[in-house]
Amino acid sequence: MEENSNVSDGENANDPNNIDVEQEHNANAKRLKTDTSEHSDEENNCEPGTSSNDNCNTSRNTRTRNYRKPTADDESSNAESANEDVGFREPSVDLEESYASDNSQMSHISPISPTDYNVHEYNDESDEEHPVLRKAKPKHNWFIVPEVVNRQLGFSAKKQSSQLFQRRCYGSLHCVQRLELIYKLEKHEGCVNSLNFHPNGELLASGSDDLKVVLWDWKNGNELLSYDTKHRGNVFQSKFLPLTGDLHIVTCARDGQVRYAQVSAQEGLRSVRKLGSHVGPCHKVAVLQDQPQVVISVGEDGFILRHDLRVEKPDRMLCVKNDEHKVALYSVSGHPLNGNEFCVAGRDYMVRSYDHRRCSNTHLLKSYHPFKKFTQKNRSLHVTCAVYNHNGSEILASYNDADIYLFDVNSNTHEFIHQYQGHRNGATIKGVNFFGPKSEYIISGSDCGNIFFWERDTEAIVQWLFADDSGVVNCLEPHPQLPFLCTSGLDWDVKVWVPSFEQEPALVGLSKAVKNNIKARALGPMTSDLDDTQILWMLWRQLSGNDQLRNSNLDAITDNSSSSSSSSEHEHTSEPESDDNNDDPTGCTTS
Repeated sequence: MEENSNVSDGENANDPNNIDVEQEHNANAKRLKTDTSEHSDEENNCEPGTSSNDNCNTSRNTRTRNYRKPTADDESSNAESANEDVGFREPSVDLEESYASDNSQMSHISPISPTDYNVHEYNDESDEEHPVLRKAKPKHNWFIVPEVVNRQLGFSAKKQSSQLFQRRCYGSLHCVQRLELIYKLEKHEGCVNSLNFHPNGELLASGSDDLKVVLWDWKNGNELLSYDTKHRGNVFQSKFLPLTGDLHIVTCARDGQVRYAQVSAQEGLRSVRKLGSHVGPCHKVAVLQDQPQVVISVGEDGFILRHDLRVEKPDRMLCVKNDEHKVALYSVSGHPLNGNEFCVAGRDYMVRSYDHRRCSNTHLLKSYHPFKKFTQKNRSLHVTCAVYNHNGSEILASYNDADIYLFDVNSNTHEFIHQYQGHRNGATIKGVNFFGPKSEYIISGSDCGNIFFWERDTEAIVQWLFADDSGVVNCLEPHPQLPFLCTSGLDWDVKVWVPSFEQEPALVGLSKAVKNNIKARALGPMTSDLDDTQILWMLWRQLSGNDQLRNSNLDAITDNSSSSSSSSEHEHTSEPESDDNNDDPTGCTTS
């Protein structure tokens, strides 16, 4: 394996300025690279399942920190040293094997056979390489020297404009393979569940379990401001609205509420009010392309609500059902070109698309799923996230404890056109996304703490990055114009990735991680070992979420039985006091 280091060729490994800190020799150790004022390198090991702030002796937002995998020489030497210092650990155990053992958390999905959804039969106990690792890797089609020369000389001006140069660079394999961690954005005091770039790419909004939204000057790694959302449960999404003037942000949360905040970059929070509420957690909202004042939300109560900022109450558009049973909805995505179309997905095997002008169970535009035949096992699978590509011609869906599938919107059948394998989606309601201006790549987090990049057409894994100390990556937000990426998960920070690494990745340990992910999935959610920290986090989050919902229900009951409503929430809110006391199931009931 190649050495992945930021130390220049002219530096001597024995230089006294280069301080070698004795490694803590554990299977989950990773290397963070830091440039000090004297240009020295210091290696720090972070324990898994803890915040990176606790165990890494690095300053906040250090620009050169990197989550690259250890190299071949390091891996062998670390294993030998670990065997000497820690007698109970085998030399063959490494970072990927420990993290990928199994991080599934209380999923109620039955173990499935790969043949149920047309996957190559793979024996995880053998030495056979997984089929995804045998897929042909794409070739480079973008080279920086001729691209820069052609742009500077003005050759073929119609094909060499600055915008086209930027887009081709963004969608190139070169940028994807050279992504590395530049710094962390650290402010939240809980897991970061939501990331969203402003449409112009200047700002980043993040929402967290601490009930706050933080606005970041992500390019400089600085916090601009943060505000209390007034939610009573974990914030699941924070999204900018494409409106002029102040910043306009919509949030949704575990308490089921959908809230709208108006924020000034200079003066801070101007106002916040509740648009409506679901009877149960609300995980996602979507903005209609040609109607920036309209927001669509979905919740675990199965309802699709339309919120208009100019109207006091939301409209109930539809209750999604499957065989007369309500479908808990986890995802909604608006068509990027057709402002009338959107798709939803949740706790069943289908992705459904609708036209909001004529939205009902009998007016379903189309449904998508990857199964040729149905069994009880694959019917128990569900979709954690579904999104449109750059022009709405394809829909990408990530299945819980299964693979990621790509569907052609214009096809007359529901069958998938591509399948992406190797990761593990069992622990959380995990997101999935496209990367590149023309959706050239598929990106997803994994329960092994890594980010997987697949090339869309070949389905080959082209990049693999370790991105979460605690072991699960949930959110991936590509920049709208530049080849930058922000990610978050169980850690209490946001990680910013840029294509600044000097070499192509060796993908050391990828095969073992893929094998462990597939093995953990086959064992089922409740039969494989869980990390102690993962179990504690899982239980704490479940209990805290139940307590918050219970308190919200008690507050709502108290408010309804009282002749006068309680005092308004906070001095900055413009929300009518009657909002929280209305039992209208269309969206104004606190869950």
